Amino acid sequence: MKHLDLVGSTTVITGAANGMGAEIARLLAPRGVHLALLDHDRAALDALATELAGTTVTTHVVDLRDDDAVFATAAQITAVHPRITALITCAGSSMLGDLDQLTMEEMRWLTDVNLWGTVSITKALLPSLRAAPAAHITHLASVYALAAPAGRIPYALSKFAVRGFSEALRHELEGTTVSVGAVYPAGVRTGIILHGRYAAAIDPAVAARAAAAQAAMYHTDPADAAARIVRATERRAARTMVGREARLIDALVRLAPTAYWRALRRPLRAAIDTRTPVD
Repeated sequence: MKHLDLVGSTTVITGAANGMGAEIARLLAPRGVHLALLDHDRAALDALATELAGTTVTTHVVDLRDDDAVFATAAQITAVHPRITALITCAGSSMLGDLDQLTMEEMRWLTDVNLWGTVSITKALLPSLRAAPAAHITHLASVYALAAPAGRIPYALSKFAVRGFSEALRHELEGTTVSVGAVYPAGVRTGIILHGRYAAAIDPAVAARAAAAQAAMYHTDPADAAARIVRATERRAARTMVGREARLIDALVRLAPTAYWRALRRPLRAAIDTRTPVD
């Protein structure tokens, strides 16, 4: 498959105001890549646009859970950016809690953000991507789209679904000019777990302890992860692991598809404990 040249064309990034989305924008802008940046955080998005001044950047404040708003935003983007060759979906959040601690509303909220937001922006921009001589869609899944830990049911559910969506769409678009890939990051220091949500039934101090334990396991720098994601997009890769932990977990699940939790339970013990009171 032909290498994708992003220079001079537009890359659309969701979740662009912070974390890996912002790092990808910082990496691409100096290379002459035009950017359409989407996020719900107007202040952070404006700050990033100011930082990238002098490059071709447009910002779009949108709640990806709102389908009508997503399709209207896609129309705005295509009106300003006539040649879109890449979509990178970084928007997402996390949710701590066991199933009996979580409400259906809390789980649906996370699924709306992580899964349906990804589906809607992809569907909305697909006609524009098809119009390009070559284009690629990069969906950020997660290492928890490979292995499903206790205490992360809504997150694993949504990310396994993103994985399935990406693979099915890749097969659906086979033979067209649009390719699709999924990226599986692990241990990236973005702060997502520290700023994510937790079930209202959990003591905030307990949730903070669990989140801190998870964050302490993260070792990959966001800029390094962004570089891997950009390379995967340019190479139109179907499957990309980011971080040593992702490669190890991928191998573990292949070797022990029904027993991998035995190896993961102990290192994740503190990160999934949302019940033991804080002294």
